[in-house]
Amino acid sequence: LLTVLRILFVLSKTMAEAHSAVAFGFTVSHDGVSLNYDKELLKIVYQSISRSYKRRVARFKNNLRAGIYPASPSSYVFIVAVMVAVSLANIDLSFGLIDWAQKRFFGISFTSLLFCSVVYSSLCWLAIVQIARLTIKLMFMYRGWMYERLRNTRMATKFYLLIVKLILKHEPMLKSFQGALPRLPLPALRDTLRRHLDTLKPLLNDESRQRMERLSNEFENTIGPKLQRYLTLKSWLSGNYVSDWWEEYVYLRGRSALMINSNFYGLDSLGHAGTTIQAARAANITYASLLFRRLIERQELKPILIGVVPLCSSQYERTFNTCRIPGVEIDTLKHWNDARHIAVYCHGAWFKVLIHDGRRLLKPCELQIIFSEILNNCYDVTDDERHLGALTAIDRTSWAEIRQKYFSVGVNRSSLHAIESSAFTLCFDEEEYFYDSNDTSKLDHWAHMNLHGKGYDRWFDKSFNLIVSKNGKVGINAEHSWADAPIMSHYFEYATVFDILKLGYTAEGNCIGDVDITPVPARRLKWDFTPELSREIADSVQKAEALINDVEMALIVFREFGKGFIKKCQISPDGFIQMILQLTYFRDQRKFCLTYEASMTRLYREGRTETVRPVTFESCAFVRAMCDDTCSVSVVLFDYLIISNFNSILEINMLFDEIIFFSKIEQRRDLLYKACEKHQKAYLDAMCGKGVDRHLFCLYIVSRYLQLDSPFLKEVLSEPWRLSTSQTPQQQTDLVDTRKYPDYVSAGGGFGPVADDGYGISYIIGGENIISFHISSKRYCETTSSTRFRETLLQSLRDVRTINYYCDFAKK
Repeated sequence: LLTVLRILFVLSKTMAEAHSAVAFGFTVSHDGVSLNYDKELLKIVYQSISRSYKRRVARFKNNLRAGIYPASPSSYVFIVAVMVAVSLANIDLSFGLIDWAQKRFFGISFTSLLFCSVVYSSLCWLAIVQIARLTIKLMFMYRGWMYERLRNTRMATKFYLLIVKLILKHEPMLKSFQGALPRLPLPALRDTLRRHLDTLKPLLNDESRQRMERLSNEFENTIGPKLQRYLTLKSWLSGNYVSDWWEEYVYLRGRSALMINSNFYGLDSLGHAGTTIQAARAANITYASLLFRRLIERQELKPILIGVVPLCSSQYERTFNTCRIPGVEIDTLKHWNDARHIAVYCHGAWFKVLIHDGRRLLKPCELQIIFSEILNNCYDVTDDERHLGALTAIDRTSWAEIRQKYFSVGVNRSSLHAIESSAFTLCFDEEEYFYDSNDTSKLDHWAHMNLHGKGYDRWFDKSFNLIVSKNGKVGINAEHSWADAPIMSHYFEYATVFDILKLGYTAEGNCIGDVDITPVPARRLKWDFTPELSREIADSVQKAEALINDVEMALIVFREFGKGFIKKCQISPDGFIQMILQLTYFRDQRKFCLTYEASMTRLYREGRTETVRPVTFESCAFVRAMCDDTCSVSVVLFDYLIISNFNSILEINMLFDEIIFFSKIEQRRDLLYKACEKHQKAYLDAMCGKGVDRHLFCLYIVSRYLQLDSPFLKEVLSEPWRLSTSQTPQQQTDLVDTRKYPDYVSAGGGFGPVADDGYGISYIIGGENIISFHISSKRYCETTSSTRFRETLLQSLRDVRTINYYCDFAKK
């Protein structure tokens, strides 16, 4: 009853705000109580309650199916039926338990026999399910197969992989393996400290290395074991000993602005978008996004596999209907179970757009009507309304205080709630974005606009903003605390590919389909701007502009080679790119630096990320060999050699005889192989819970709880990551084969620089012949330049390609 009354109140309030007649109410007079109601309203209430009930039932059924995987309800019915039939045939498979229960509790009768048989068979079925899930969990704890992929796979591992494949044939749901995934293992303290020192040795001189060894040994022999014991207890009692603290202390307690510093972005495919009509593209992408939400809610989305082992799917839960709410000291993530609307920003105004009519989702052609009306109308917009989103672009404490002071009551609270509780926000940009292979500035500008926009035309608190340009190009800006980039990459790949290959457009570029209903027009959100609030908004715009002016983006769409060439070299693609980045940074800064590469730990329950440290003795040796001036000319000569035409092999041999230092190129390739192999081992260790940084981070959190001071942990946690890197995964869906449709490959996405004097680099190996890079840095830093780094990176790619070309040519 309370739920019904709440719905009636909200609907009455909403309709009153729309200046409609009062649809539900009552009056008290001398004649008694008079009840007024509207049949249309009651119909809406009924549809809402019915939909809510159906969603709850569906959620319960899906959770039940996922919780009993690999069994199924049909297997339960089968076992119960067999057991009852056998019992009725006077065959006892219960070892006397059914007969004992009858005599002890019910007495001998047909009904008691039937009841006891059902109970016994149910318990047997539950036991089988638990044993099966425990067996799966034990199997998923085995990680040897990952390392054996680098070498010949043992017969035992092949048998293991075969069994896992057979299990996966039971069509798992999105969360079928959540309860079967193992917990993230806690490494031994000594092992973590040893690995940490090994990663620092290539970067430190003798004096600094000895000092760090002293601090590490002191920590290991004093408070380290105590902190480890507390952390061990946490690892036993929690699903993941890292993830909750990582979300809270790294993200939600962070007080800096989300824009540039935390949020990341993604770009559309570089090919044709299918249409240049802004409203049509927005409608199709919105509809595809809502279908993806439905797949998550119904758990029909297939879990991502690494080899044959599933990844944790817990992060998908908050993709939609989620907003980060600012707090004075700590933010909170609020997730709504359902959202029937999206928030739209267009021409400086915010709108609430219903995407469900009570029975079904609005079709793309119906959404296009709403979006077209918004785009085609002219609005009288004040600067305060236009710049409202800048409040989400400033530091979190200031935004929290402003929100509490000016958005806690009245129309501001109602309108703010409409944005925060929406499925997502849709932003219509008034510019056209392009990719031009002859003009890199256009792609750079596109990246800038997706990373930060104008500073006020995004709602940076939302789980993600969907951005649609004037010519139909789309992009996303995503908040980072609720999930990592692979989740958004999966969603965005699905939406963009489904848009073109499944939904499509008419010859004129409009959405396909017939309009069955007249969609409810968008409702413009109203605001009450006081002079004090206006000053806060204006100040926020200035702060946002200062952040924007300080960031420089430079992008590369490299088409000279890609994954195909790297695989021919028999090198890990990720290791290959990381060594390229190490070479580029050294050429740019003439030194090595502590480098961050994000790896994932989603092979474990509630896993998120771990840090890989690519700088090793092997990587440094490769970089120094590549920068050896005595051999640089050989690379240039070999470039000339492979593109020249020679009349005979004799001429080539004569040229080789004259270049006596060509053998150094083979040495470079050998060093590259060793560096990549070492990096791949470190990457796999990080995926398997043998990393360094998350363990040390959690030890530091424990020390803060216990109020214990650790100079070692303080220094480790304060180390700057001047080169922060991340690979964007691609082809997480089976909707498209990028080898057949290379134009559908996304350009990936990027993020802002982590250190003031460093670089933020994201890359995506998009196909057999394409690699994209997103480079960010601070303009006001005199020692860094994204544009300069881009040119150096291009040269590094070509230089490393050349040494592999030479070695292949020499073999032939």
